[in-house]
Amino acid sequence: MNRSTLLTLAGFATLALGLVAVNAKPVTYTLPDDTAVLKPGPNLDVVQGNCGACHSADYIQTQPRGPKFSKDFWQAEVTKMINVYGAPIEPGDVPKIVDYLTAAY
Repeated sequence: MNRSTLLTLAGFATLALGLVAVNAKPVTYTLPDDTAVLKPGPNLDVVQGNCGACHSADYIQTQPRGPKFSKDFWQAEVTKMINVYGAPIEPGDVPKIVDYLTAAY
């Protein structure tokens, strides 16, 4: 292909993308209501404010339970949310979240 053909193709692609963007319409949808409520306890508000930004109460309640899901487990999970997924959790909230999850689940 020569330079003129490439420029023509690039121009056509730009025009096509522009037309798609002009005709794009916002999509709205209604999420279903939560069917679960987090257990009451100390630091519930911190968990709702941090974890609830990405996770529903249903999701949080379906997490594993039992002796092997100790404080160390929840510490690792919260750390993963911050380091891997970029959760904007303040360092001072981490122990509060871990304590709540350890006690509640």
